[in-house]
Amino acid sequence: MASVTIEAVRKSYGAVEVVHGVDVSIADGEFCVLVGPSGCGKSTLLRMIAGLEEITAGRIMIGERVVNDVQAKDRDIAMVFQNYALYPHMKVRENMAFSLVLAKRPKSEIDQRVAEAAGILGLTQYLDRHPRQLSGGQRQRVAMGRAIVRKPQVFLFDEPLSNLDAKLRVQMRAEIRELHQRLKTTSIYVTHDQIEAMTMADRIVVMHDGVVEQIGSPLELYDRPANAFVATFIGSPAMNLLDGRIGPDRASVELDGGARVTLPAVTGEAGQPVKLGIRPEHLALDDEGIACEVAVIEPTGADTQVVTRFAGGGLTAAFRERHGFRPGDRIGLAPLAGTTHVFDAATGARL
Repeated sequence: MASVTIEAVRKSYGAVEVVHGVDVSIADGEFCVLVGPSGCGKSTLLRMIAGLEEITAGRIMIGERVVNDVQAKDRDIAMVFQNYALYPHMKVRENMAFSLVLAKRPKSEIDQRVAEAAGILGLTQYLDRHPRQLSGGQRQRVAMGRAIVRKPQVFLFDEPLSNLDAKLRVQMRAEIRELHQRLKTTSIYVTHDQIEAMTMADRIVVMHDGVVEQIGSPLELYDRPANAFVATFIGSPAMNLLDGRIGPDRASVELDGGARVTLPAVTGEAGQPVKLGIRPEHLALDDEGIACEVAVIEPTGADTQVVTRFAGGGLTAAFRERHGFRPGDRIGLAPLAGTTHVFDAATGARL
């Protein structure tokens, strides 16, 4: 196992720079998730760590070794791809053993490692099947098994669950996390799904337009987002952002449309344009709150999401309790004490 250090890494394609000076330190044995929307640079960064993309500037270290000029096959990493990348003409046993055969390891060692990985992943009974005879989840386990047998210093996962159905993704998330807890190998996982990031990561790196917006544990990002982008990207349903201005007393925000929300004193000047952030689950019914009209009701079973409209915009609230709301109903919504977030309207930075 080894740490991974990314220092001032940049990537350009001609005159177009897609990764802008990224700095990330990943500890030995950590499960780190790179998350962000499509085109943010997360997969490009992963491929630079793997040696599949050249680095334009900066350096990447695996352990104490700078690997900028080290070929992918010599970096002691193993990668699990989105599309499984299994050889269809080979059986599961042969797919898992292939890298060891290429490395000319002794047959007894290959058999031992394959059997060990198959046991960990519940694949022992499928070793003599071809990939076409397996389900999507089983194929993804084979791809992970092929990585495990190499006993690398670092595992790299490139959106490995995106081809699976929703129920299987939930199951595989737990299996990958459990596997990491057992093997304790440094792992870097790329996804655009913030729920995957929240449920699997020790630490999350949130990327946007080729830069790192924030690094932290899942709950750090959820409870104290550094800016409006992180606030709306992390959490489902997304945080509400309402336009307004800091009140004269600097202890309230006056929303566009006339509503006023009291909150603890914030950094900023009276009259400064801001965005008030409120998570849906932190809104409660209150006759003295923001007067809203119910627009859409979305029951999910565990809770009910209610999309509302008011003069200054809209609010989505999430209720655990069952309410008999109907479209067109008038309700009042107010944030729970101490749960609001305030961001500068111009820069998006947290105030």
